[in-house]
Amino acid sequence: MTEHVLVVGSGRDLPGRVRDALPGTQTSVICRLEFVAKLRRLTEHARVIAVRHDAPDEEWIALAAAAHAQHPFTRIATFGERDQDRCASIGEALGLATHSRRTVTSVHDKNAMRAALRESGVDATASAIVADVDALRAFASEHGLPCVVKPVCGAGSAGVAIVREHSALAAAFARAGGDFDGLTDSGVLVEQFHEGPQFSVEALSECGEHQIVAVTRKFSDPANFVELGHVAPAALSAEQEERIHTYVTRVLDAVGVEFGATHTEIVLTPTGPRVIETHVRMGGDEIPSLALDATGVDLAECVVRQTVGEKVLPGIRAVLAEERPGRCSAIWFAAAPVAGVLVDVGGVDDARKVDGVTDVQLLVRPGSAVTVLESSDSRVVYARAVGDTAEQALDSAREAVARLEFQVRVAAASTVTV
Repeated sequence: MTEHVLVVGSGRDLPGRVRDALPGTQTSVICRLEFVAKLRRLTEHARVIAVRHDAPDEEWIALAAAAHAQHPFTRIATFGERDQDRCASIGEALGLATHSRRTVTSVHDKNAMRAALRESGVDATASAIVADVDALRAFASEHGLPCVVKPVCGAGSAGVAIVREHSALAAAFARAGGDFDGLTDSGVLVEQFHEGPQFSVEALSECGEHQIVAVTRKFSDPANFVELGHVAPAALSAEQEERIHTYVTRVLDAVGVEFGATHTEIVLTPTGPRVIETHVRMGGDEIPSLALDATGVDLAECVVRQTVGEKVLPGIRAVLAEERPGRCSAIWFAAAPVAGVLVDVGGVDDARKVDGVTDVQLLVRPGSAVTVLESSDSRVVYARAVGDTAEQALDSAREAVARLEFQVRVAAASTVTV
């Protein structure tokens, strides 16, 4: 039977890889109007359906159903965060297996995630949606400081703040209640803050069974949690690794994950792991590439092959069981030192010559507006490196970034070089 996969969203290069993975496979896309320009190998799709981002779910379902009636879909998939809820609704309406609406809600709505974890006994972290600053102050008085204040729905650390003093609560509430990437006033969530090193856990699930692929140490800005760097594998004891694996498996069970790649961010506290948030997608920030360097498991390829119906867990476990030379892989990011217009980034060739560096990439083109570090979108460059140890890989990536020179125009008549 020829597979026909409905892709919800753009998916970057993954729809093309789906077609390549199983010859004869066809893909159709339904996505937001503004995403059409991001589609790769556009004319290789059977069809592209573009919808307004604010169209109701019923419109997305009706358009998908009309295409399904003419050229039936055998599978449905989405590869990014955006419109996973639409994918769940379309899948349910057309009888195509995908994440349930409950699962998508539990990972997108951070308050729903906290409730699910408390109800299942996995994580008792206190949290609440707060309607105003008075309610935020009441939570802080009951549960103490520090606390984390953030949008109920959001991504890229936008609007997130750690509050250590009562005088900063009002500003944190205003920040979290802003408009972030179209998610206007999604609500403000406050939760207990957990001290400890942070990690991300990459896993692949199949038929409700979860396999941890890699644990990555992450380094974040202490004020707003924007991620500055990652290294895989994280330097953990066998006991710590086992506790993380067990805990994350319980988190995925609690939110109902049945298949696919997941990216779970945790804090390792003195009393054990505590979740920050989880996602039903691969990690960003080139983390799948770090995991591939460190483990030999290609998460993106696994997602592609699972999309066309292949079982991938046996192959993942076989690769993880292989004896491999120890290798660590790291990435480090930098933001502009001041807000303005990026004129140029110098020293890129010099940065690429640092021992162990495998890649240096600009994330923003010269001529673009830049800000100081406010969210993941503020970052303008990254360097990747490998090494025999985590420290060696991180040192190389940081050294490469340190060799870069940013020229930023901050006013019509002046340019700042840092």
